[in-house]
Amino acid sequence: MHYTIFSENPESRFLNVECRLTDIHTPTVELQLPAWRPGRYELQNFAKNIQQFAITDGEGRAVDFRKITKDRWRVQTEGVRELVIRYNYFSNLVNAGTSYADDRLLYVNPVNLCLYAEGRLHEPCTLQLGIPADWPIACGLKQTGPATLRAADFYELADSPLIASPDLKHEQYVAGGVVFHVWIHGDYSPNWERIREDFVRFTDVQLQLFGEFPERDYHFLTLIQNIPVYHGVEHRNSTVLVLGPNDEGEGLYNDFIGVSSHELFHAWNICRIRPVELLPYDFTRENYFPTCFVAEGVTTYYGDLLLRRSGVFSDEAYRKELHVLLKRHFEQNGRAAQSLAESSWDLWLDGYEKGVPDRKVSVYQKGAIAAMLLDLHLRRKTDHDRTLDDVMRLMWERFGKPFVGYTLDDYRAVCEEVAGEPLDWYFNTCIFGNEPLEELVNAYLDFVGLRIDYDPEADGLSLLLLDTDNEVGLEEREKWLTMGLTAVH
Repeated sequence: MHYTIFSENPESRFLNVECRLTDIHTPTVELQLPAWRPGRYELQNFAKNIQQFAITDGEGRAVDFRKITKDRWRVQTEGVRELVIRYNYFSNLVNAGTSYADDRLLYVNPVNLCLYAEGRLHEPCTLQLGIPADWPIACGLKQTGPATLRAADFYELADSPLIASPDLKHEQYVAGGVVFHVWIHGDYSPNWERIREDFVRFTDVQLQLFGEFPERDYHFLTLIQNIPVYHGVEHRNSTVLVLGPNDEGEGLYNDFIGVSSHELFHAWNICRIRPVELLPYDFTRENYFPTCFVAEGVTTYYGDLLLRRSGVFSDEAYRKELHVLLKRHFEQNGRAAQSLAESSWDLWLDGYEKGVPDRKVSVYQKGAIAAMLLDLHLRRKTDHDRTLDDVMRLMWERFGKPFVGYTLDDYRAVCEEVAGEPLDWYFNTCIFGNEPLEELVNAYLDFVGLRIDYDPEADGLSLLLLDTDNEVGLEEREKWLTMGLTAVH
């Protein structure tokens, strides 16, 4: 497929798309627009944003077609060797998973608005942008010519967002021999020296954990908005971060660092260490899987922990983030009916909505708490000789590096191998169970000199994170927060 994207009238918030399919040798072709995007496991039905839609052959003659589902078209191609599909796509919302254009910005998530031909997902794709010649392009795809990008196949195209603008700010750094690009668009004056130093620090510890980087390069695509927003989406060699507002203080920078560390960890954990149910992606329907607590919960845990391990966060800053995490789970859904595995599955139903009270848990929040409990269990059992680092390194070596996909049973087997014992108690309680976790959390936080309690003077639930009198716990806490990768056993 060959795509051209531009905006005839940026004020209208419509993007114009032309898709050209060549080398047709079948009597019919079925064209599909994705119904969802990687990184958000819910149907978003992008076809609802198409206003006008037309198909001709390569000579401009109309061809017969009809819509057969909400986002799929069957085209009669007897005697036709080339199709040109033209449509416009409405997007007036900027978040980390949308597309948008104004007179100085073109922001595109190709998965929103690029059709593909059934059976031809693995063919190379080119993308031509209708932008002024002097606009730089921030994207993980290889640029092959002026405003022209190339993807090895549709899966790479769909996973490669881009920002083009004359107002882009850019810096880069090298870690582990890999070039990392930081792109920023919006009302923000970056302190590049500080950004380089902090990004190198947390990138180095992530590279240390896994031993290597999955991609040839990486791009942080950052959009600063003038409204309160905090959103990031992972992609195979890039991430989109939408943050705001610029408060001229530490708030925006801390958000920037926090979400960047989280999304970089995804370059291993979900982009490559991927549940077998998502390999390959089926863009037409729900891709149910019970392990989003691994994809998002483990990543949430490590996003902040590795900022502390790298020295970007102080003990106080990490403790603050841990307190927020614990408060959100225990105050909002600590008594929820669903387990982590059930809530992972039901992301496709209502996982991103507030939903029915006490029905589901957050795979991010409870998933991170479950990851912390497993890490502290391994550390307490082995005097920090084995940790969750070992689990994730084995998951990378066995499933991510060969890119074969893992099951829930695979993850459990790796956890038990590292622990050197069955973990029935852990999986039955933390993953498959729905009982409140305060007592268990305190049993493990005590190991590192911490405990949680509810404020008796507060009106409603208000969780506190407190120190204990356990002096040994202070030493154990230091090891927990600063120890790097242990040997893989």
